[in-house]
Amino acid sequence: MKFGIYVGSRADATCAGPADPLRIGPLVDELSGGRPFVIREYVHWCGGDTVLEQEIDASGDLDHLTMPDDWYVTGGRELDLVLSYLPPVADLDGWLDFIDRTLDRNGHLVNYLQITLEANFPIPHIDGSSPGVIAALTQGLPYARTRARDSVQVGFSLAEPAEWLGGDDQFWKELTSVPYAAFAAQVDYVGLGLYPDGFSPHDDVHGATLHAVNHLRGRLTEAHFPPGLPIHIAEAGSPSGAHRTPAGQVSSLTALVDASAAAGAAQFELFALSDADSTSDSPLGTFGLCTGDYLPKPAYETYRSRIKLEDQPREFLP
Repeated sequence: MKFGIYVGSRADATCAGPADPLRIGPLVDELSGGRPFVIREYVHWCGGDTVLEQEIDASGDLDHLTMPDDWYVTGGRELDLVLSYLPPVADLDGWLDFIDRTLDRNGHLVNYLQITLEANFPIPHIDGSSPGVIAALTQGLPYARTRARDSVQVGFSLAEPAEWLGGDDQFWKELTSVPYAAFAAQVDYVGLGLYPDGFSPHDDVHGATLHAVNHLRGRLTEAHFPPGLPIHIAEAGSPSGAHRTPAGQVSSLTALVDASAAAGAAQFELFALSDADSTSDSPLGTFGLCTGDYLPKPAYETYRSRIKLEDQPREFLP
């Protein structure tokens, strides 16, 4: 299982300050230890929705990467770039134009390209709440494949089982109605957003993780996706504050990683390197392995040690 992390300083609208590239670089190097390591980043298309931009863009960081370009293509790093669809009205042409512009700017850096963010999850600030999201996914992904480099893996992500929201049957019904050759055959992987105890206590993070991966695999089979399609844990995390403690974060992280490996996930990307706001009472503020000032928490060493166990170090030229 390959590992990675989100390196920005934002969790939804929570963002106490800008990311610090000078602090990020050494911390990521220590985590990866010279191994292949995935860096997750997000760019958002709001379709001119200035209200939404004001709500979630406190520091103007929705449309660009955190680190300098060269950083993403050295040291064994692999960029996983998420294109998020958040317009106020359905606008497929505008979305496809955004894909063009983003790939013109960042396409040479990308290894994994995720089209839409959790399109089955209809809550504010997540793509599943956006008008026209099914078309944005099912037409945007094949379009992006024609524009991306041949070596780029193109996929999409979904939220963990949404039973507590009443389920996501309608999403799967609409997805399955799209002809196999037009969409499912174009998909290289499916990502899963996984936060079993992220926002409320949970007594069995390991079991919840196994359930989430198996639930997704079953849904993909029902929707006629290719057997053996890789599943990436595209986002996963647990806070160190709110209903958790730093020790609880360590316990949860260990369960998340071990269960994801046991379930056969091909990739595991943690959210996040640093807290969005270490002083916040909200779980969103303290998902980081480090504080907002980039001081490592106990979970940082836990994740570093787990990555080190995965395989032998490899040498990369700078």
